[in-house]
Amino acid sequence: ESTTYFFRGKKMTSVVDICNSALNMLGATNIISLDEDSKSARVCNQRYPNVRDAVMRAHNWNCLVTRTSIASDEAAPAFTFSYQYSLPTDPYCLRVMHLDYHDLEYKVEGRKILTDESTLNLVYLARVEDPNEYDMLLVEAIAARMAADISYNLVNSTTLTPTMWQLYDQKLSEARFVDATEGTPGVLSDGVAASGALQSDVLINSRY
Repeated sequence: ESTTYFFRGKKMTSVVDICNSALNMLGATNIISLDEDSKSARVCNQRYPNVRDAVMRAHNWNCLVTRTSIASDEAAPAFTFSYQYSLPTDPYCLRVMHLDYHDLEYKVEGRKILTDESTLNLVYLARVEDPNEYDMLLVEAIAARMAADISYNLVNSTTLTPTMWQLYDQKLSEARFVDATEGTPGVLSDGVAASGALQSDVLINSRY
């Protein structure tokens, strides 16, 4: 439901709120529930989970960073590496940021991490489904990408869609700048080093 709640003075954010922000960008009518009988609700209900995950994978959002120690699988890789580890599912790992030590050699293949290390401390981006845990910049980015994703389906405009994608890119750029100032320099947000190069091993298959 889109009812506004407050907890300790903070407005509670719902999935419907995020979808309504996207609909407002398009000039479309707000929805009350994702289950209501309207085209906007049906489209939002169908597209929101995929759009949310895509936005989460697009940047190393500080509010999604999770640390964990994981045990190796019983089965070892067929060659090259000595150990393999299954990526966490609780919370679900959307993207590997790095291992405990940045200089460890490893590869991400499917839902496995391959390495020669017998123990593994992992830093990763988790799929967090409660919007109240999101940074406001993440909320804004999801809404903007939702607007870009559903714009043609809802308003049938060939000019509005590129505008929404541009807005989404602006939201990501703002988030990268802000998140990069909330820690020590070196490897910055979303696996980008000071040179701007994307680390090759941070992307994983998020499908399940």
